[in-house]
Amino acid sequence: MCRAVKVMCIAPDAAALAELKRASVGAAWELTDGATDLRSALDQIDVERPHALVVFGPFDRLVALAAERFPGVRIVTDRDVPGASAVAGSADEVRDLLTRLPHPGGPVR
Repeated sequence: MCRAVKVMCIAPDAAALAELKRASVGAAWELTDGATDLRSALDQIDVERPHALVVFGPFDRLVALAAERFPGVRIVTDRDVPGASAVAGSADEVRDLLTRLPHPGGPVR
């Protein structure tokens, strides 16, 4: 069974989230709904189990929690924070960074 790589975007408001999702979309992965606050982001991570997070905005705590709870998740941020796998200078760089990050491996559970 093959499953698509899931990418979840987190941004501070609905407009920023929509822009970030447009910048992150790619044929090689599927996007989850995304979130605009810490609680809904953590809830969605628990349910969706995304392989990568794209986090733009003041979500340092979310990045730290996600990196700690899910060590295999790749995290692209717009700032240098502990737990980030890559830092994007702008939303335009996100898709390329996601493409270059290691893909998940191993058996599907």
